[in-house]
Amino acid sequence: MRHPGLIALLAGSVFFVSACEDSKQASVSRAIDSVIDVDNQNMADLMLAAGNPEEAVSYFTTQVERDPAHLGNQRGLARSLVRAGRVSDAVPVWRTVTAHADATNDDRVMLADALIRANRWADAEQTLNAIPPTHESFDRYRLEAIIADSKQDWNKADHFYETAAGMTTRPASVLNNWGYSKLTRGAPRDAEALFSQALQHDPDMFTAKNNMALARAAQGNYSLPLVRMSQQERAMLLHTMAIAAIRKGDTNVGRTMLSEAIETHPQHFDEAVRALRALEGGGRG
Repeated sequence: MRHPGLIALLAGSVFFVSACEDSKQASVSRAIDSVIDVDNQNMADLMLAAGNPEEAVSYFTTQVERDPAHLGNQRGLARSLVRAGRVSDAVPVWRTVTAHADATNDDRVMLADALIRANRWADAEQTLNAIPPTHESFDRYRLEAIIADSKQDWNKADHFYETAAGMTTRPASVLNNWGYSKLTRGAPRDAEALFSQALQHDPDMFTAKNNMALARAAQGNYSLPLVRMSQQERAMLLHTMAIAAIRKGDTNVGRTMLSEAIETHPQHFDEAVRALRALEGGGRG
Protein backbone atom coordinates (compact mmCIF):
# COMPACT_ATOMS: atom_id res chain seq x y z
CA MET A 1 0.00 0.00 0.00
CA ARG A 2 1.39 3.38 -0.99
CA HIS A 3 1.76 6.21 1.48
CA PRO A 4 1.59 9.47 -0.50
CA GLY A 5 2.53 11.53 2.53
CA LEU A 6 5.64 9.48 3.16
CA ILE A 7 6.65 9.59 -0.49
CA ALA A 8 6.23 13.38 -0.53
CA LEU A 9 8.24 13.64 2.69
CA LEU A 10 11.06 11.52 1.26
CA ALA A 11 11.06 13.51 -1.96
CA GLY A 12 11.23 16.69 0.05
CA SER A 13 14.09 15.26 2.07
CA VAL A 14 16.01 14.39 -1.08
CA PHE A 15 15.48 17.91 -2.38
CA PHE A 16 16.58 19.33 0.97
CA VAL A 17 19.71 17.16 1.05
CA SER A 18 20.47 18.17 -2.54
CA ALA A 19 19.98 21.84 -1.70
CA CYS A 20 22.25 21.46 1.33
CA GLU A 21 24.92 19.83 -0.81
CA ASP A 22 24.65 22.65 -3.34
CA SER A 23 24.85 25.20 -0.55
CA LYS A 24 27.90 23.49 0.96
CA GLN A 25 29.55 23.32 -2.45
CA ALA A 26 28.88 27.01 -3.02
CA SER A 27 30.29 27.83 0.42
CA VAL A 28 33.39 25.76 -0.26
CA SER A 29 33.84 27.47 -3.64
CA ARG A 30 33.51 30.89 -2.06
CA ALA A 31 35.99 29.94 0.64
CA ILE A 32 38.48 28.69 -1.95
CA ASP A 33 38.02 31.85 -4.02
CA SER A 34 38.57 33.93 -0.90
CA VAL A 35 41.77 32.06 -0.07
CA ILE A 36 42.99 32.46 -3.65
CA ASP A 37 42.24 36.20 -3.55
CA VAL A 38 44.16 36.55 -0.29
CA ASP A 39 47.08 34.51 -1.63
CA ASN A 40 47.18 36.61 -4.81
CA GLN A 41 47.13 39.82 -2.78
CA ASN A 42 49.86 38.52 -0.49
CA MET A 43 51.97 37.59 -3.49
CA ALA A 44 51.36 41.02 -5.04
CA ASP A 45 52.34 42.76 -1.80
CA LEU A 46 55.46 40.60 -1.53
CA MET A 47 56.48 41.38 -5.09
CA LEU A 48 56.04 45.11 -4.54
CA ALA A 49 57.81 45.19 -1.19
CA ALA A 50 60.73 42.82 -1.49
CA GLY A 51 60.77 41.13 -4.87
CA ASN A 52 63.40 41.69 -7.52
CA PRO A 53 62.01 44.57 -9.65
CA GLU A 54 62.29 42.67 -12.93
CA GLU A 55 60.72 39.56 -11.37
CA ALA A 56 57.89 41.76 -10.13
CA VAL A 57 57.44 43.17 -13.65
CA SER A 58 57.23 39.63 -15.06
CA TYR A 59 54.76 38.58 -12.36
CA PHE A 60 52.40 41.50 -12.87
CA THR A 61 52.73 41.32 -16.66
CA THR A 62 51.43 37.74 -16.46
CA GLN A 63 48.62 38.78 -14.09
CA VAL A 64 47.55 41.60 -16.43
CA GLU A 65 47.53 39.23 -19.41
CA ARG A 66 45.29 36.84 -17.45
CA ASP A 67 42.93 39.56 -16.22
CA PRO A 68 43.44 42.89 -18.06
CA ALA A 69 40.49 44.52 -16.29
CA HIS A 70 41.89 43.93 -12.80
CA LEU A 71 42.93 47.36 -11.55
CA GLY A 72 45.19 46.00 -8.82
CA ASN A 73 47.28 44.11 -11.35
CA GLN A 74 47.66 47.22 -13.50
CA ARG A 75 48.77 49.20 -10.44
CA GLY A 76 51.23 46.50 -9.51
CA LEU A 77 52.71 46.48 -13.00
CA ALA A 78 53.04 50.27 -13.05
CA ARG A 79 54.74 50.36 -9.64
CA SER A 80 57.05 47.50 -10.58
CA LEU A 81 58.11 49.20 -13.79
CA VAL A 82 59.00 52.34 -11.82
CA ARG A 83 61.00 50.28 -9.31
CA ALA A 84 62.83 48.63 -12.19
CA GLY A 85 63.76 52.05 -13.58
CA ARG A 86 61.60 51.55 -16.66
CA VAL A 87 59.70 54.80 -16.29
CA SER A 88 58.99 55.22 -20.00
CA ASP A 89 57.14 51.90 -19.86
CA ALA A 90 55.47 52.78 -16.57
CA VAL A 91 53.86 56.01 -17.82
CA PRO A 92 51.39 54.39 -20.29
CA VAL A 93 50.46 51.77 -17.67
CA TRP A 94 49.75 54.50 -15.12
CA ARG A 95 47.66 56.25 -17.79
CA THR A 96 45.67 53.03 -18.20
CA VAL A 97 45.18 52.91 -14.43
CA THR A 98 44.02 56.52 -14.20
CA ALA A 99 41.55 55.96 -17.06
CA HIS A 100 39.84 53.19 -15.09
CA ALA A 101 36.45 53.97 -13.58
CA ASP A 102 37.73 53.04 -10.11
CA ALA A 103 40.95 55.07 -10.34
CA THR A 104 41.78 57.28 -7.38
CA ASN A 105 43.54 60.59 -6.95
CA ASP A 106 46.46 58.66 -5.48
CA ASP A 107 46.76 56.90 -8.84
CA ARG A 108 46.93 60.28 -10.57
CA VAL A 109 49.64 61.40 -8.16
CA MET A 110 51.64 58.28 -9.04
CA LEU A 111 51.22 59.09 -12.74
CA ALA A 112 52.70 62.52 -12.02
CA ASP A 113 55.56 60.84 -10.16
CA ALA A 114 56.31 58.64 -13.17
CA LEU A 115 56.17 61.64 -15.50
CA ILE A 116 58.71 63.52 -13.37
CA ARG A 117 61.00 60.49 -13.39
CA ALA A 118 60.63 60.44 -17.17
CA ASN A 119 61.66 64.12 -17.25
CA ARG A 120 58.25 65.18 -18.54
CA TRP A 121 57.84 68.10 -16.17
CA ALA A 122 55.07 69.97 -17.99
CA ASP A 123 52.92 66.82 -18.19
CA ALA A 124 53.55 66.10 -14.51
CA GLU A 125 52.52 69.61 -13.50
CA GLN A 126 49.40 69.40 -15.65
CA THR A 127 48.50 66.06 -14.05
CA LEU A 128 48.89 67.44 -10.53
CA ASN A 129 46.93 70.58 -11.36
CA ALA A 130 44.02 68.41 -12.50
CA ILE A 131 43.80 66.80 -9.05
CA PRO A 132 41.38 68.61 -6.71
CA PRO A 133 43.17 70.70 -4.06
CA THR A 134 41.13 68.87 -1.44
CA HIS A 135 43.26 65.79 -2.09
CA GLU A 136 46.06 66.20 0.43
CA SER A 137 48.76 63.54 0.68
CA PHE A 138 52.47 63.25 1.38
CA ASP A 139 53.25 62.16 -2.18
CA ARG A 140 51.22 64.96 -3.70
CA TYR A 141 53.04 67.66 -1.70
CA ARG A 142 56.41 65.98 -2.23
CA LEU A 143 55.90 66.20 -5.99
CA GLU A 144 54.53 69.74 -5.77
CA ALA A 145 57.75 70.71 -3.96
CA ILE A 146 59.93 69.10 -6.62
CA ILE A 147 58.08 70.85 -9.43
CA ALA A 148 58.25 74.22 -7.64
CA ASP A 149 61.96 73.59 -7.16
CA SER A 150 62.45 72.95 -10.87
CA LYS A 151 60.81 76.31 -11.60
CA GLN A 152 62.95 78.03 -8.92
CA ASP A 153 59.81 79.09 -7.10
CA TRP A 154 61.58 78.87 -3.76
CA ASN A 155 58.76 80.11 -1.53
CA LYS A 156 56.34 77.58 -2.92
CA ALA A 157 58.97 74.85 -2.81
CA ASP A 158 59.74 75.53 0.87
CA HIS A 159 56.02 75.53 1.67
CA PHE A 160 55.44 72.18 0.01
CA TYR A 161 58.60 70.57 1.43
CA GLU A 162 57.57 71.63 4.93
CA THR A 163 54.01 70.41 4.40
CA ALA A 164 55.16 67.05 3.03
CA ALA A 165 57.62 66.54 5.90
CA GLY A 166 54.82 67.11 8.38
CA MET A 167 52.58 64.49 6.76
CA THR A 168 54.77 61.43 7.24
CA THR A 169 56.45 59.59 10.09
CA ARG A 170 59.45 58.96 7.81
CA PRO A 171 60.41 62.39 6.46
CA ALA A 172 64.12 61.68 5.90
CA SER A 173 63.94 61.56 2.10
CA VAL A 174 61.94 64.76 1.74
CA LEU A 175 64.17 66.57 4.26
CA ASN A 176 67.19 65.43 2.26
CA ASN A 177 65.63 66.73 -0.97
CA TRP A 178 64.78 70.01 0.73
CA GLY A 179 68.33 70.31 1.98
CA TYR A 180 69.75 69.67 -1.46
CA SER A 181 67.44 72.35 -2.81
CA LYS A 182 68.82 74.80 -0.24
CA LEU A 183 72.36 73.78 -1.17
CA THR A 184 71.81 74.47 -4.87
CA ARG A 185 70.35 77.88 -3.95
CA GLY A 186 73.56 78.85 -2.16
CA ALA A 187 72.25 78.41 1.40
CA PRO A 188 74.62 75.71 2.75
CA ARG A 189 73.97 76.49 6.43
CA ASP A 190 70.23 75.91 6.04
CA ALA A 191 71.01 72.85 3.94
CA GLU A 192 73.25 71.38 6.64
CA ALA A 193 70.50 71.77 9.23
CA LEU A 194 68.03 69.92 6.99
CA PHE A 195 70.49 67.10 6.28
CA SER A 196 71.03 66.81 10.03
CA GLN A 197 67.29 66.47 10.55
CA ALA A 198 67.10 63.83 7.82
CA LEU A 199 69.80 61.79 9.56
CA GLN A 200 67.98 62.02 12.87
CA HIS A 201 65.11 60.18 11.21
CA ASP A 202 67.31 57.81 9.17
CA PRO A 203 70.88 57.56 10.51
CA ASP A 204 71.84 55.15 7.71
CA MET A 205 70.94 57.44 4.79
CA PHE A 206 74.32 57.83 3.10
CA THR A 207 73.00 60.35 0.57
CA ALA A 208 72.18 62.75 3.42
CA LYS A 209 75.63 62.18 4.96
CA ASN A 210 77.31 62.93 1.65
CA ASN A 211 75.16 66.01 1.09
CA MET A 212 75.94 67.20 4.60
CA ALA A 213 79.65 66.90 3.83
CA LEU A 214 79.10 69.04 0.72
CA ALA A 215 77.18 71.63 2.74
CA ARG A 216 79.97 71.87 5.32
CA ALA A 217 82.63 72.14 2.62
CA ALA A 218 80.64 74.91 0.93
CA GLN A 219 81.00 76.86 4.20
CA GLY A 220 84.74 76.22 4.32
CA ASN A 221 84.28 73.72 7.14
CA TYR A 222 86.28 70.61 6.24
CA SER A 223 85.70 68.62 9.42
CA LEU A 224 83.56 65.53 8.96
CA PRO A 225 80.02 65.74 10.32
CA LEU A 226 79.48 64.06 13.66
CA VAL A 227 77.22 61.30 12.41
CA ARG A 228 77.34 57.52 12.59
CA MET A 229 79.45 56.16 9.74
CA SER A 230 81.35 53.06 8.74
CA GLN A 231 85.05 53.12 7.83
CA GLN A 232 84.15 52.95 4.15
CA GLU A 233 81.61 55.77 4.51
CA ARG A 234 84.22 57.87 6.32
CA ALA A 235 86.61 57.45 3.40
CA MET A 236 83.91 58.34 0.89
CA LEU A 237 82.93 61.48 2.81
CA LEU A 238 86.57 62.53 3.00
CA HIS A 239 86.76 62.08 -0.78
CA THR A 240 83.61 64.17 -1.26
CA MET A 241 84.94 66.99 0.90
CA ALA A 242 88.35 66.81 -0.77
CA ILE A 243 86.85 67.29 -4.23
CA ALA A 244 84.71 70.16 -2.91
CA ALA A 245 87.78 71.77 -1.36
CA ILE A 246 89.75 71.51 -4.59
CA ARG A 247 86.90 73.09 -6.54
CA LYS A 248 86.89 75.97 -4.06
CA GLY A 249 90.61 76.46 -4.61
CA ASP A 250 91.67 74.93 -1.28
CA THR A 251 94.08 72.56 -3.03
CA ASN A 252 96.30 71.70 -0.07
CA VAL A 253 93.29 70.81 2.05
CA GLY A 254 91.96 68.67 -0.77
CA ARG A 255 95.29 66.86 -1.19
CA THR A 256 95.47 66.08 2.51
CA MET A 257 91.90 64.79 2.64
CA LEU A 258 92.41 62.60 -0.44
CA SER A 259 95.44 60.99 1.21
CA GLU A 260 93.44 60.44 4.38
CA ALA A 261 90.56 58.94 2.37
CA ILE A 262 92.94 56.46 0.70
CA GLU A 263 94.42 55.46 4.07
CA THR A 264 90.99 55.16 5.69
CA HIS A 265 89.22 53.06 3.05
CA PRO A 266 89.18 49.35 3.98
CA GLN A 267 89.87 48.44 0.34
CA HIS A 268 91.66 50.07 -2.59
CA PHE A 269 89.96 53.44 -3.18
CA ASP A 270 90.27 53.89 -6.95
CA GLU A 271 88.41 57.21 -7.19
CA ALA A 272 90.51 58.88 -4.52
CA VAL A 273 93.74 57.49 -5.96
CA ARG A 274 92.90 58.81 -9.42
CA ALA A 275 91.94 62.22 -8.02
CA LEU A 276 95.18 62.47 -6.03
CA ARG A 277 97.29 61.42 -9.01
CA ALA A 278 95.55 64.01 -11.19
CA LEU A 279 96.14 66.65 -8.51
CA GLU A 280 99.79 65.71 -8.10
CA GLY A 281 100.26 65.68 -11.85
CA GLY A 282 98.67 69.11 -12.16
CA GLY A 283 100.82 70.39 -9.32
CA ARG A 284 104.01 69.25 -11.03
CA GLY A 285 102.88 70.84 -14.31
